[in-house]
Amino acid sequence: MADIRFKSVGTYLTQLFGKTVKLLSVGGMPATGKKDELKGFGYGEPVMVEYEVDGEVRRSVLATARHQGGFGHDYLADRAAGMVLAHETFNNLPGHVKSLDLGVLRQNGDMVSIGDVDDLFLLDEFVEGYEYFRDLERIKDTGKAGEHDIERCKALSDYLADIHREPGLSDKKTREVLYARRIRDLIGHGECIMGLVDSYPPDWAFLKTDELKEIEMACVSWRWRLRLKEHRLCQEHGDFHPWNVLFKDDTGTGFWVLDRSRGEFGEAADDVAAMSINYIFYALQHTGEFSGPFASLYKEFMENYIRKTGDEEMLSVIQPFYAWRGLVIASPVWYPKLDDKIRRKIFNFIENVLDTNVFDISDMRSYLE
Repeated sequence: MADIRFKSVGTYLTQLFGKTVKLLSVGGMPATGKKDELKGFGYGEPVMVEYEVDGEVRRSVLATARHQGGFGHDYLADRAAGMVLAHETFNNLPGHVKSLDLGVLRQNGDMVSIGDVDDLFLLDEFVEGYEYFRDLERIKDTGKAGEHDIERCKALSDYLADIHREPGLSDKKTREVLYARRIRDLIGHGECIMGLVDSYPPDWAFLKTDELKEIEMACVSWRWRLRLKEHRLCQEHGDFHPWNVLFKDDTGTGFWVLDRSRGEFGEAADDVAAMSINYIFYALQHTGEFSGPFASLYKEFMENYIRKTGDEEMLSVIQPFYAWRGLVIASPVWYPKLDDKIRRKIFNFIENVLDTNVFDISDMRSYLE
């Protein structure tokens, strides 16, 4: 048998067809007979399976995805998405070979059919806690941040400093691929900059002529500035905002994090921007400008992070991450009740930050003008 991963293929086929299957062979695909193939790379790794069912000899192809990094196939989730889409669409195109089933290979070598899948799910543990955004709402309503609010802010910053110390793999080529991908996804992923841009109403009176196009084009330019900074690849959360932080009680500093997103490794500025922009957001909701308790919390969060990490370079890469998060908080889809005056200041922030080579955490008011 050519591949130990398919050691249970006979059992799998018996379960799939609901009748006894005699496995005859498992091996590579037939040779084409050409000595000098022009194509040297493909996304798939097909394996031929020959078997007998009801006295009939059949041949099928077990198609798996190549594990080599790059081309957006770096994670198991990417390869799974491609397989699900193939099973969902092959049989709808006239003349296309048929997909007989969709399955998963378990770590113990078992093969499990999920060909009739309608959706996927996660089963997560349940934890008790208190969402951090509730703290921000309280501060907005009262206009006051206590000492425990400062300590919580520092705890969040400390947490990022700690997880970002873990480098994103040692192999340089893999680091290059994953960092370039993270920056590419920041611009083009449906949940990131271009996806957010497309979610805005095209005829929204709030927007200036071509404003979204100009923001997107500026972000593409930032991609070319950042994409080769593979030395910055590190462990990250990927969606570190106040709705994904669950404090364990009302006043302590211990917390859980929820809903890690977009891969295990990325850019530290991603997490820093995702949390810190919310202090700006709530300051604008509170007073209409960058002042008061949220301005103090922002300063504490950023200065503590830089002090703990020494990562001054982050201030030269955070700009498009702030642009992305700005597009989220200004969005009429995500925040339909937000005052347009606040949206305007957020767009000012996006455009001014994208036009800044080194972000200055002490110059926030000028970015909002």
